Amino acid sequence: MSNIKKFRIKSFKNQDIILKLDKISLKYGKRLILDNLTLELNNGQIMGLLGPNGVGKTTIFNIITGLVSPDFGSIYINSEDVKKYPIYKRALKYKIGFVPQHGGYFHNMTVNDNLRAIAEIVIEDKNLRTEKINSLISKFELDPIRDIKANNLSGGQKKKLVISLALLSDPKILLLDEPFAALDVMTIKLLQNIIVDLQYNNQISIILCDHQARDLLACVDNGAIIQNGKVIVKDTPTNLIKNIEAQKVYFGDSFKIS
Repeated sequence: MSNIKKFRIKSFKNQDIILKLDKISLKYGKRLILDNLTLELNNGQIMGLLGPNGVGKTTIFNIITGLVSPDFGSIYINSEDVKKYPIYKRALKYKIGFVPQHGGYFHNMTVNDNLRAIAEIVIEDKNLRTEKINSLISKFELDPIRDIKANNLSGGQKKKLVISLALLSDPKILLLDEPFAALDVMTIKLLQNIIVDLQYNNQISIILCDHQARDLLACVDNGAIIQNGKVIVKDTPTNLIKNIEAQKVYFGDSFKIS
């Protein structure tokens, strides 16, 4: 595993919780997706979710944003239960940014027009709007493609655009659903550094899930293994891969991160 993170946030921030899912349960028909799941994200932390297909990782994101309502349990942001707020109010009031695995942009609009369309919704001041768009274009090196339609971008360029769109509202919590899927090695490393930079320089708390376990563990402070609708293990990357239960349900006994 490449040394993407210079340090990892550990116990000294354990009491500073920005997001908590408390005893969340959800069924789709007769199928139990989440079963009394509890998960906490510390302020300024990067946490990774791992687990086999279908265990509910994306569902967790949908519950946080309000796209899906749990059958039971509470969602706390800054110690306030946010279940009463619909998607758009929750996103704006609690500054939640979401980067979906697929889509998240206007296909037939240019990079610049995508940014402007979202900025007009989330930024009232016109001058600040233009300043923010130009800042993100510079930060993510989008200037050479600012007049290219999103549909014609590469996978990595699309991902940078969608992250930029999510950052227009200055989120305090950023959710990334499989950000490394179908990307080449160099683009993955670029995105890893972007994610860590958002933590260091923008003080954003981040949750990401991905099936690329090594790539995820290279840029998180801790990881959580989801199995049978529950968090069965949560620890630092090094400790996580040594955990017997995590090896049994996810990693196997030969997985290494270096």
